[in-house]
Amino acid sequence: MTPRRTTAGGAGAPGARRAGTAASGTDGRLPSQGGVTPSRGRAAPATRPAQPTRARSGERQPARRIPPAGPSATRGPRLGRPEGRQRLLALATVFVLGVFALRLVYVQGFEGSALADEALNRRLVTTVLPANRGQILDSKGVVLATSVERFNIIADQRAIAAWKPTTAQGQVLASGPEGAAAKLAPVLGLSAPELGARLLGDRVYAVVAKGVTAQVWQQIAALRIAGIAAEQTSERVYPAGNVAGNVIGFTGAEGTGLAGIELTNEKVLTGEAGEWTYERGRTGQQIPSGAGGETPAVPGSSVQLTIDRDLQWKAQEALDTQVRATGADWGVVVAMDVKTGAILALADSGTVDPNAPGASKGVARGSRAVSNVFEPGSTAKVVTMAAALETGLATPTNRYTVPYAFTTANNQTFHDSHPHVDLKLTLAGVLAKSSNTGTVMIGQDIPQQVRYDYLSKFGFGTTTDLGLPGEAKGILRPADKWDGRTKYTVLFGQGLAVNAIQATQVFATLANGGVRLQPHVIKDYRDPNGIVTPPKLAAPTRVVSEKTAKQLLLMMESAVDEGTGTLAAIPGYRVAGKTGTAQASDGHGGMTGIVASFIGIAPADNPRIVVSVILSNPRSSIWGGEVAAPVFKDVASYALQYLGVPPSAPAPPLFPVTWN
Repeated sequence: MTPRRTTAGGAGAPGARRAGTAASGTDGRLPSQGGVTPSRGRAAPATRPAQPTRARSGERQPARRIPPAGPSATRGPRLGRPEGRQRLLALATVFVLGVFALRLVYVQGFEGSALADEALNRRLVTTVLPANRGQILDSKGVVLATSVERFNIIADQRAIAAWKPTTAQGQVLASGPEGAAAKLAPVLGLSAPELGARLLGDRVYAVVAKGVTAQVWQQIAALRIAGIAAEQTSERVYPAGNVAGNVIGFTGAEGTGLAGIELTNEKVLTGEAGEWTYERGRTGQQIPSGAGGETPAVPGSSVQLTIDRDLQWKAQEALDTQVRATGADWGVVVAMDVKTGAILALADSGTVDPNAPGASKGVARGSRAVSNVFEPGSTAKVVTMAAALETGLATPTNRYTVPYAFTTANNQTFHDSHPHVDLKLTLAGVLAKSSNTGTVMIGQDIPQQVRYDYLSKFGFGTTTDLGLPGEAKGILRPADKWDGRTKYTVLFGQGLAVNAIQATQVFATLANGGVRLQPHVIKDYRDPNGIVTPPKLAAPTRVVSEKTAKQLLLMMESAVDEGTGTLAAIPGYRVAGKTGTAQASDGHGGMTGIVASFIGIAPADNPRIVVSVILSNPRSSIWGGEVAAPVFKDVASYALQYLGVPPSAPAPPLFPVTWN
């Protein structure tokens, strides 16, 4: 049987009344409704239940009716349940704390060392330790150039602005840039206002003073001014002043070589800088027990010269004196050791003082002995004589009748320096009397290419690689480029140009038995460990035979004894030499200038030194035998005694100069 669906309070439904009666009492009414019965066929109107009254004492209260559950029932508000939200919040909190904990563990366990290193690196300061520049020494080890320790005073302007020194009682003293300047000015020798201006600003690195001594820096450090520090540097000094200043050169503000040996040996002299790393505190001071270290600087190697300081001084003194006496524009003196090619003295008039190079004119800051070229004039006649002897064209005693004027086959006419009647001269006499016409008469029979070859073999037209900057190679054009006159003028030293070193090495070659050595001013290099390295020099080159060289020495002795160089004679020593006078450029395109010279060898019987003297535009006389030969005598006499060279033995009979 299918059960019936029942609806509470539905009209006409079987059993509705019974249901209502059972629920409300015997008459179907609630106690408070008065027993009203709804009409048949209509739904009973809803009645509002009566509000319960407060029970009197001892009375029984009726039970509260609970509405039936169902779709039609009215729901009241429900209370929240916070347990879920609390659990969610707790889980989120635990998660966040866990992330922080893991990050902390990671940072401490894996990044802690890196962070600590980064913090330390921020406190570390690295300062460059400059390397001392190598010394320049003379041939005996006397210091000609050296570096001394100096300090640059540095200011942190921000730290100085915040500097407020106090007394033991806490009283603030003069502070900031003004107070710092007042303390520093007397030590640095500056005015307080000037110094205060240097300390005022917002820079963390400002140079206050350069090149102060260690003693001055110690006095500054004792003042304990916050923001004042020092960086080590060095200063180049030249104890001998201007002695050999033309050879040594000088350095610039940054310590690099600008001239002379300082320039050409920059890499050798420059050392390797070091480093000093230290940990600093908040105010910039060094933490005594902090981290850090030092890599010592390695000084540069020293350069020892062949120059002898005393000989150099003598050469400069004698030259400067003669330049003033003759009114010459400038002059040079070269003294060379004929056995080695070493330059013992190389003097320029008005030599620069490397301690104050700015006080000298630009043209005087180098060496004219290597940079200036000139026509050698009659000193080059020895090359023509060497070629004539070496090729067998002539002997020292060959006889010639020498006129004042001589005209060649191609109608080129040449004259001697002074008018004269025909002279009966030997080959030795032509050299001794320095006859242009006689030299052309002899040399015209030497093939043109041979003339060039001997000039080239003696070193004309090529640099000597002396070791100084700005060396000129001179002028020697190829033989096939000579015009109809030049092919004769080269025989007596015109139509070509040389520097003083090239002119000197011709005589040094003859003094060395006909073997040419490379002239040089560097004796050796000495590294910081004391290892000595000699310079690389060109191999010796034989130019003429020993016989020819000896014959030429005797011929040049006649030039001193009976010829144009009598003022070069040195008592007790045999001297061989040659005078020279040649035209030179006047700097305005003309050839009105004059170069007067004398180059000599002593002792002639056992040669030790060659000394050359060149004067540009002497006003007192244009003749080398009059203005240059006396300087040779002065310098060579000093050198022979200084070097301890014994006097010469009596001379044998010289070659005759004239013939009957």
